[in-house]
Amino acid sequence: MMRNIKTYIIGVAAMVLSTSCLDKEPTHAILADQAITNVTEANQAVLGIYADFKSQYLYSGNLTLLPDIQADLVYAVNGYSNVYGDIWRWNINPTNSDIEAVYGSLYKVIGDCNFFFEEVAKWENDIDDDTAYEQLQVLKGEAYFARALAYSELIKCFCKAYDPATAKNELGVVLVSSYSNPGEMKRASLYDSYQFVLDDLKNAAEMLEVDEDEDPNNIMNTPYFTYYTVQALYARVYLYMQDWDNAVKAATEVIDSDYFILSDVNTIYTGNYSYYDYMWQFDEATEIIWKVGFTPTSYGGRLGQVFLNFDRINYRPDYVPGNAALDLYEPEDLRYRAFFGETTTGYSHGLTCPLLIKYHGNQNFMNNYNILHVSMPKVFRLSEQYLIRAEAYCRLEKYEDAASDLTDLRKARYSTYGSATLNSENWLDEISNERLRELFMEGFRLHDLKRWGRGFERKPQTQSVANGSSLKIEANNPLFVWPIPQHELDLPGSAIQPNESNK
Repeated sequence: MMRNIKTYIIGVAAMVLSTSCLDKEPTHAILADQAITNVTEANQAVLGIYADFKSQYLYSGNLTLLPDIQADLVYAVNGYSNVYGDIWRWNINPTNSDIEAVYGSLYKVIGDCNFFFEEVAKWENDIDDDTAYEQLQVLKGEAYFARALAYSELIKCFCKAYDPATAKNELGVVLVSSYSNPGEMKRASLYDSYQFVLDDLKNAAEMLEVDEDEDPNNIMNTPYFTYYTVQALYARVYLYMQDWDNAVKAATEVIDSDYFILSDVNTIYTGNYSYYDYMWQFDEATEIIWKVGFTPTSYGGRLGQVFLNFDRINYRPDYVPGNAALDLYEPEDLRYRAFFGETTTGYSHGLTCPLLIKYHGNQNFMNNYNILHVSMPKVFRLSEQYLIRAEAYCRLEKYEDAASDLTDLRKARYSTYGSATLNSENWLDEISNERLRELFMEGFRLHDLKRWGRGFERKPQTQSVANGSSLKIEANNPLFVWPIPQHELDLPGSAIQPNESNK
């Protein structure tokens, strides 16, 4: 891996990742002290960037779990191991190692992308083979997208919600576009930070254009970035930027592409598995736009560990679903059956309740390799695009169009019925509830509440830990925005401004 990087903002993740699951076997990344001199080596470097996303601190761990554990979806159980306990209790400080790991791992991706661009620029104009040149453009497109994705996640976690009226005066993130000359360690504005992401996405879209004769199997359910992965992130970013028209446009391009199909709970794919169940049991589906690809010898974190802690005999979950969230699923909603399963835990108090089985683990990994609780993160799915477009339509007061999108989604999730009715009074509640039901524990809830200006309240439930189960969080709580790691603020010469949550 590329570890020889000048400052913490890009280099700390090398230290963090040295203990990650990626070290199970060597990756294919080019080392930082070795030049990238041709297209073959450029390809190896991009494979290293993909490997960065396997980190247990990103989508297969912290980046997915922490926001939803912090929000209103789960409760800590009496007897739990205190993993992520400070996050759940909202006792978050700038030295929190779980948040430091997210920050450092995302900047590791950015550093590896910057190294790639810097090395490739030394020789790309000398390429005289058209095929090699075209291959390099695709690789550059993948690197541009990876950098855009990493920055979008940093902005989401460490910045306030975007308001077009104030974005130029709000703090964004430290923008680093050069490997050897990172420049002053100072945060750009929130406006400029998002513009950086949009610029990278523009480059990625141009370099990852889809051939009209492209095999659909190269587009859906893929561990590689494609043109439609770019459009999916465009839609998400535009939604967060309150650019409703462009959010609709980007989401529509994905939905209308005919490359992706919502996985239906009512249609059997194989054996006893519906298309929807198969997606969660085997990490394959027609609605997956991009997933982090794992193999039995190269995988990241265990998303299901804290919800199950299964030792082949007992379940001792650290966290169980909140009753208020469970109550939002209607009897006809078969997502409930796919996500939750009731059992008696192995604790002395014998708690019996629904556990989150959504991340019980890839069946092939479990049955053939005895690897438990490892699921491939499905970072972009078609269902999110329907939810993005529905919310944007509501913001544009196109409630019938929004209801149509929610209805289409529910038809693929409900055994019967599933139609939606939206209007000016109920739309936000309906969108909020549908995003919770569809995206449960996929890392969206805290950020959704932040951008909607909504707080929440926890009330104790059976065998929930007392310290944290009675909690009322107002919408203006500073900890909706994670603190900048103290390491960053203390770097010699650092001009990085803290967040309100740092104080």
